[in-house]
Amino acid sequence: MSEYRHFYGEGSIIFLTIVTYNRQPIFKDEKNIALLRQVTATVKSEMPFEILGAVVLPDHLH
Repeated sequence: MSEYRHFYGEGSIIFLTIVTYNRQPIFKDEKNIALLRQVTATVKSEMPFEILGAVVLPDHLH
């Protein structure tokens, strides 16, 4: 595994890639995308952050 060095400061932009377990295509189902949006909104209300852009693919998201 690569050893990445990260700096997280106020106002930082962070790029994430999140992959589903065993690359199961759970985001092919629109209900799961709706659930993802709902959970994201809940977390944002508790710990504010901004999403500049997002791409949701069947088995992962950026």
